[in-house]
Amino acid sequence: MRRATFALLGSLMLGACAQRRAWQTELTDTLPLLGHRNWIVVVDSAYPLQTASGLRVVYAQEDTLDVVADVLQEVDASGHVRATVILDRELGAVAEADAPGISAYRAGLGRLLAGHDVQRLPHEEILARLDAAGREFAVLVLKTPLALPYTSVFVRLECGYWSDDAENRLRAALEAGPRGSQ
Repeated sequence: MRRATFALLGSLMLGACAQRRAWQTELTDTLPLLGHRNWIVVVDSAYPLQTASGLRVVYAQEDTLDVVADVLQEVDASGHVRATVILDRELGAVAEADAPGISAYRAGLGRLLAGHDVQRLPHEEILARLDAAGREFAVLVLKTPLALPYTSVFVRLECGYWSDDAENRLRAALEAGPRGSQ
């Protein structure tokens, strides 16, 4: 009987590790293929399963903040891409009385996002942008069991080795006309 209990516990632990590895493996295997205009999104449990062909949804049965931390760490370490984080503007207005735990989530998320480029947009606007991106570009969606509203973290990937300032200077130079033969 004792052996059967240990075997059951061992298989449950292996199953949990395999579940963890499935989404992490997906992230690790997919990230080198992603570039600017691709997205990685960490979503709550009520996030809808979208049908755009460019979206890949993987269930990550872990704490949302842990998943966000892993995503940002992988992106930051990649070198070829950098993260622009987009949050629902509504997140800042959700009352603790309506969603117990939201204050702790916001505080934890704030710590994780320190030093990252963060934008806050209305939820519907973010979904429209994601929908448009998913028609042409890959979007990796990591769905977590979190049950708090407006907690999704949208990571739009930008080129890691070319800055926005460099792009702006290039565009200004192109507008100014030819600089001679190259």
